[in-house]
This record gives sequence, structure tokens and C-alpha cells, in this order.
Amino acid sequence: MLERWQSDDAYDVRRAQRADGPLAAFNAAGILTSADVHIARRICDIVRETDPDVLLALALTVRSVRHGSVCLRLDELDRDPDLPWPELDGWTAKVAGSAIVGSGAVTVVDGAIYLERFHREETQVRDDLWRRLDAPPPVVGDLTAAAERLFPVGYDEQRAAAMAAAGQWTTVLTGGPGTGKTTTVAGLLALLLSDNPELRIGLAAPTGKAAARLQESIDQARTRLAPEDAARIEGLTASTLHRLLGREPGHTTRFRHHRKNTLPHDVVVVDETSMVSLSMMASLIGAVRTDARLILVGDPAQLASVEAGAVLADLVEGLEVRAPGAVAALTTTHRFGGEIGALADAVRRGDVDAAMDVLRSGTNVRLLDSDARTTVASVRRDLTRHALSVRRDALTGDASATAAVADEHRLLCAHRDGPYGAAHWNRQVERWLAEETGEPIGSGWGREWYAGRPVLVTTNDYGLGLFNGDTGVVVARDDALAVRVGEREFAPSRLMDVETVHAMTVHKSQGGQASRITVLLPDVESPLLTRELLYTAITRAEESVTIVAPAGAVEAAITRPVRRASGLAQRLGAR
Repeated sequence: MLERWQSDDAYDVRRAQRADGPLAAFNAAGILTSADVHIARRICDIVRETDPDVLLALALTVRSVRHGSVCLRLDELDRDPDLPWPELDGWTAKVAGSAIVGSGAVTVVDGAIYLERFHREETQVRDDLWRRLDAPPPVVGDLTAAAERLFPVGYDEQRAAAMAAAGQWTTVLTGGPGTGKTTTVAGLLALLLSDNPELRIGLAAPTGKAAARLQESIDQARTRLAPEDAARIEGLTASTLHRLLGREPGHTTRFRHHRKNTLPHDVVVVDETSMVSLSMMASLIGAVRTDARLILVGDPAQLASVEAGAVLADLVEGLEVRAPGAVAALTTTHRFGGEIGALADAVRRGDVDAAMDVLRSGTNVRLLDSDARTTVASVRRDLTRHALSVRRDALTGDASATAAVADEHRLLCAHRDGPYGAAHWNRQVERWLAEETGEPIGSGWGREWYAGRPVLVTTNDYGLGLFNGDTGVVVARDDALAVRVGEREFAPSRLMDVETVHAMTVHKSQGGQASRITVLLPDVESPLLTRELLYTAITRAEESVTIVAPAGAVEAAITRPVRRASGLAQRLGAR
């Protein structure tokens, strides 16, 4: 079913006030927004295309990109009989023969309609990967002894993955949380450096928070290695993908490193690849030398990028056809207790009965009916207790202890706005905190900064060295406040783009962990209620998970996998 927006406001910005014909009908039905309509009309005006069927197809293609797809197949749309749909037979052919294709603005390939930019990027990713797969493999010495030392008995799965990655230029390392992906990466890097100590290594992740998590995991993995192996990977530093590629000032998609000025690294490792969009993947692969190892690490069952594409899942599907050895899957979970692991596995597989059995019988995982009065009291008690603990440590000025307590619990929401949204629940926690402390926390001008406020950086600030996804907490400093992010502190006035994260969206939680997770699911009709969202939320937890929702919402989420239209998997595995 096509996702629709709803509003009673006649002047809602999503309404296309001057639309006519089919565009007006689809806009009024909440399928198209004004942006979809105006972009399609502008392109058609430029190329002098007047066919209303072509105009509608283009607007629907723009819409599909906005919802995360790379392309659109007209024959896969759910056709509401109350809307003025064109005849399906010949509709795609009509688009293929139209002026929008002739002008180069749109491409039709194998029945899929692409905006030209995304077709070009998808083609670049395919061609660059084919080129890497066809290159002669790297020459390495006998790594058997080193691999057995780095991955002793019991780590056979990780050893096999590391040995495979050592002998090829491109590896996609997959696995759920706790399967040892980062441990495998750390051992692999030590393995490669034992063969060639001069290798230049780049570590990156899509966001600052994910990069910090990667750095922390690599540092932890070092402690489990023999001293000589730990020394080899000492000093490796993870950064964001934007920083690795070198963002050009004033541009969000133009980088200093590209196919004509490639990265200097001999090995590039990217963690949390499920969060990487098609556009970023095209930039990344184009900037990595053909004779440099590229290791893409992630969990294809998690939420995909907020931008267009489901690249990791596409790479796994396509490479398993084209070059099965390029995909190394870790399947044994080491992090979770049995219940969290069992719940995550059931959700990933789409097994409603198994998931509900775990939720009904578990002690570290539980389901609270959001409609029950006792649930509201329980959620308020847990959230308030945690917020008070963070504030108490923040007032002492102990930044390390405050950060540790802040990471003990997180409320995750599907939405940003509305009654199930993170913004609403952040305000709610601040009201409860104010009631408990008797202080006007979070209310009124200048009161948004207070000791114990957990914050999330929402844009890259290259001057301060802060990046989208970095998290911090506000602590007391004599008569002032400071924001502790990692090991550095900043005056609140220096941070322009931050938001409070007593609660945060599931999307923004990716790349992070908390001891305890509470998941607030939206109404069963919400289009954001999907299997990937629930799986991602559950797997942020290290010790316990509480899902606040009616049972029907959980069941609906498990049965709704995200569907993003893309041709990458098929095109990658085509030869």
C-alpha cells in the first residue's frame, strides 16, 4: 500500500495549490507532495513534455526516491481504484519514449524508471565493483600461523572470514550484533600488518557516533590480542566517511578524494555499511584504489540509509551471485543473552509466533501494552529515574561517570514528531524532571541547557571537529556548564545544531548501544512500523529490552519488511 500523508490544514506545505489533472488527485489523496508535483512539472516544462501520464510517472518516481528507493517500477504500485491511474499496459513504454528520457533527465532500464543521477551512481557502483572483482588478487605470504594465533580454536568463523578478506580486494563482512564483526576486523588488520607492516589503513563509519563506536570496539579488541599483535594496530583512528573522503567546503556530495585523486590507504574498512546511501557508496568506491582492500562491514537486516538505496543488502544479494567468496557472513552471536538474541533472530526471520513467545516468557525482554494505565506509570518511573541519575552525576562535574550513566538507558521512537515521537518524549521527560527537582528544566528561553542534558550533534562541524551523530552530556563546571563529547568539552554557546536525546529515533540510534532499551512503537497504521525498525531497535540493547506497544503493533512490524526498489543487486550479479 502506498504511504500517504494526512492533514486537515488547507495551507499545508505538502499541498500543491495549483496542481491539476492526475497530479491534483494524487496530491489530494496524500500520495504526492507539492515537492513531487513541482519537480515533475519543472522537468517536463524544461523538456516540453505535456503527456499527463508521463508527468504522473515522473512525480511518482520523485516520490519513490524521497521514500528511499532508487527507481520505480510502475507495475509494482498498489493501484487504489478510486484514483485516476493510467492504463498499465504501455505506461512504462510511453515514459521510455518521452522527452524526459530523450533529454537525459530520466532513464528507463529493464522496466525501471530512474532519475538519471541515481542510474549513473548505480552503474558506477556496479562497474567499480566488477573492476575490483576482475583484478588479480593481492599477493600475500603464508598467513596460516598468524591467523591461528589471532583466531584460536572457537573462532573458526572469524578466522575463515579474515583469511578470505586477506586474499581479495573486496569483502563484505556481515553479521548481526555480537557476532564478532569488529573483533574479526581487528584480527584481520593485525594479520595483514604482520605480512606487511607498511600498509596504510583507513577506518570509517557513516556518522560520528558510529565512528566512535568503531574506535571503541577496535580498542577493546586490542586488549584481547597478544602484545605484538596489539602493537600492530595501535594508533589506528576511526573517522566519518565525510572526513575520510575530505568534504569540499560548501558541498555535501563533493569530496577531495575521488577516482582521479584516490585515497592513499592500502586498506579501507567501513563499519555500519547498512547506513550508507547509494550516493555515498558511489563516492567511496570511486575513491578507493583498485589495488587497495575494501572491507564493508554491517548488518543487512538493519534499517537502511535515510537517503536513497539499500546498498548493503543489494551488495550481499548481488555478490552472492557474481562472487560468493566476496561475502563473509558471521552467524554465531556472542554479545546477547539468550532472550535478546532469540527475539532479534525471530524478528529478522519474520517469525511472529517465535517472537511473541519470547516476549511473553522472557525476563530480559518484555512487552508492555501501551494502552494500559500501569504501562504509563512504569515508563514514567523508569525514564524519570534514569534522567535523575544522569543529572545527579552531572551536577558533581564527573563527566565520565555522567556519560556512563547516560548510556545505561535509551528510549527509542519510530517517529520524530507526534505523540509517539522523540521530540514529544524529550519534552515529557524534561517536564517530569522539572517536577521532581522543582527547577524549570528545559522550559523557557535559555533553559534548554541544564546539567544532565544528553545531546546529539545533528550536523558536521569541521571547525570544532564534531560530526553528525556524536553524542554528549552537559555537566556542571563551577558556575557554568560544559558539554562533554568524547574526551573534549565545549561551551554550550559553541554548539549550534544539537538536540536533546532522553529519547531518540531508531534511525539515529544506529551505530550505538545502551545497556537497557525501551522501544516505543507507533500506531499499527504507521508506515514506519517495519521489521527492520524493530530489529534495529532491539539490537541496540546489551542487557534488556522493553517494547511499549499493543501486541498487534509488534506483529504488524514483524510482518512488514522494508521494500526499496533498486536494480543494483540484479545488475551486479548479472554476469
